[in-house]
Amino acid sequence: MEFEPPIVTGVGWETPLGNTLDGVWARLLKGETGVREVPSGTPLRSNLAAIVPDVPLEQPPGERQHTLATRAITTALADAGLTPEVLAGPGTELILGTSYAANLDDPDVVRLDDWARGVAEALGYPRPPLCVATACSAGSDALLMGAELIRSGQREVCVCVGADIVTPAKRLGHSLLGTMSPDGLRAFDSRHNGMILGEGAGVFILESVNHARSRCARERAILHGAGSANDAAGMTAPDPAGSSVVLAVERALAGSGLTTQDISVVSAHGTATPVNDAVESTSLRTLFGAAAEKPTVFGTKGALGHSLGACGTIEAITLIQALTDRQVPPVQELEEPIDDFPLPLPPAQDRGTPVPAGSGLSLTLGFGGFNTALLFTVPGADHE
Repeated sequence: MEFEPPIVTGVGWETPLGNTLDGVWARLLKGETGVREVPSGTPLRSNLAAIVPDVPLEQPPGERQHTLATRAITTALADAGLTPEVLAGPGTELILGTSYAANLDDPDVVRLDDWARGVAEALGYPRPPLCVATACSAGSDALLMGAELIRSGQREVCVCVGADIVTPAKRLGHSLLGTMSPDGLRAFDSRHNGMILGEGAGVFILESVNHARSRCARERAILHGAGSANDAAGMTAPDPAGSSVVLAVERALAGSGLTTQDISVVSAHGTATPVNDAVESTSLRTLFGAAAEKPTVFGTKGALGHSLGACGTIEAITLIQALTDRQVPPVQELEEPIDDFPLPLPPAQDRGTPVPAGSGLSLTLGFGGFNTALLFTVPGADHE
């Protein structure tokens, strides 16, 4: 039996550039960045970070995580035209993804899903929520789980969340690992030397076709496919061949009715670590190198920072915006693309690069080899 793919009826986000959908998108298209100097109590490779400006860093990390997640969920429900009461229904699932939330900094946290349970309770969700902790792919995997629950007929509505925060322990950890850049995040640029931490939350409301259309809901996008794979190469270093990234994309395409030829835009993981950039370049060459019309690749971590478990949902929202507007924002500080990058990239000086109609692919590559691909189309955007 075939099931129709879920419909995206609402989105919401909290980012270093704000929390309104059109406002954040406009700032991204202008090339603005939320990365700034953030004081640290310990010496780091860099004091740069991208934080949500109206959630004070002085608050305990757990409170900040709770605030970002609940605000974004409330926004997404309103965007979908749903009231919070829908969360109490038996046909609704709440799925929350993060990397470590506040666990590395709060000695009172016992379980990794404590924060998720707190968010569920605050919103009136009557059951223990699903909590995903697949590193940087957690938000994307929350969407993957929601899509499968709807496609299989087990749920009518899924609220899929990715949320994460900048904390002292995460800053110190990435500084010691050497993944943090000393002077800026330059994805796919030959001067790349690491990432800059960010934070935020992104939320998707997924609905079954019948549920959405029975209430005449607006259809922002269709999640045509989701696929994941794990390369099992190491705790932090990915498989340089990129084979599991390719497999994740192939799994997303399987049964979607789409091929790589239908993809016009790719939202890349783009952390600006030399290893990650090389793996994505290799994977994209394998997938699209022979294509007659090659998709445009963009990435927003130079503007929003690397928000770890939140980046999958936040970047999927930017992909939907790109498909809707038929343009992509510049890649921050991209001036000297790495050698042999196989696909077009919008340079830093561009202010909204046009892209053709088509479908979009969002990629997340997480520590521990967790790689996830999401495939979206926007109704009506494929017509000239």
